[in-house]
Amino acid sequence: MTDHRQSDETWVALLGTKGGPAIRPGSTMPTSSLLCLDGRKIVVDCGLGVTRGLTGQQMQLRDLSLIFITHLHSDHYLELGPLIHTAWTAGLNTPVTVYGPKGLDTYWDGFLASMKADIDLRMEDEGRPDLRDLVEIKAIDEGTVLEETSFKAAAIRNVHPPLVDTFALRFTGKRHSVVFSGDTTHFPQLAQFASSADLLIHEAMLVDALGALLKRIGNSDPELLMNHMMQSHSRAEDAAGIAQEASVKALALHHLIPSDDPDFTDEDWQRAVRQHWNGEFHLGRDGLRIELE
Repeated sequence: MTDHRQSDETWVALLGTKGGPAIRPGSTMPTSSLLCLDGRKIVVDCGLGVTRGLTGQQMQLRDLSLIFITHLHSDHYLELGPLIHTAWTAGLNTPVTVYGPKGLDTYWDGFLASMKADIDLRMEDEGRPDLRDLVEIKAIDEGTVLEETSFKAAAIRNVHPPLVDTFALRFTGKRHSVVFSGDTTHFPQLAQFASSADLLIHEAMLVDALGALLKRIGNSDPELLMNHMMQSHSRAEDAAGIAQEASVKALALHHLIPSDDPDFTDEDWQRAVRQHWNGEFHLGRDGLRIELE
C-alpha cells in the first residue's frame, strides 16, 4: 500500500460534478471527489462513476483506505459497494474505513448479501482474503470524526431536508484545509466551519435553469421536485457568499444543477458567482484537478 507519509502533495480531483443521480448521453457523472492531502488519498462520496474516475486519476484501487459519505442520497453512495468490490478484485488486501451517516451499514450489509456467491467463490477459487473482514463502516456525527498526527476530519450537520444525518466535512492536514459543503440549502453556519480554508467545494444550482430541467426529467411531480430543490440546495450566488464570508482562498462549485444543459454555459455560472466572489474560482467539470500550493 502507498505510504502517504512520504509525500506532501495536496490536490482535489472532482471526479463527478453533476447534481442528481440521472445520467443522459453527453452528461457529466454524479458526485464523487478524490482529496489527496499530504499524499493521503481520501474518497469523498461515491456516486455512479467513482471507480472509473479514480483510475482516471491514476489511483491504484488496491490502495483504497479511507472513504467519506456525506449523506444517503443515491448520487452520493450508489457505487460505494461496487468500488470496494472492484478494488478487492484489483488486489486490495488492507483495511478500508468508511465514514458516513447512520444507516450506511445497512447498505453495505445488503451489498455483501447480494454479492455473497461471488465473494465466496473468489475466496475459494482464487484464494482472495474475505472482503467482509477488510471493511469497517463507522457512523459519523458532528464534531471531530477522525484525528491523527497532522490530520483531522471534522463534520457539521448542514440543511438538506428531508434528511437529518447529512454533513459538511472539513479535512485539515499539515498545511492545508479543504471543506466540502455536502448537499445543503443556504447554510450561514457553514461560513464559520469553512473559515480561512484553502479550498471550499460547494454544491450549486442555477435557479433560472430549473424549469427546463424539470421538463426533461419527465417522471416526477414538478411542483414537489421544485420544492425539494429550493429547500434543499444552494444557489450559486449563495455558495459565493459563503466563500466570501468565510474568507477562503479558493472556491470550487460541483454538484451542479444543471450540469448538462447547453442553454446555460460557463458564463452563466461566472455571472452568478462574481456577484459575491472575486477570488480564485473553479467551475467543476469531471476530472478537474485543483492543486493546492
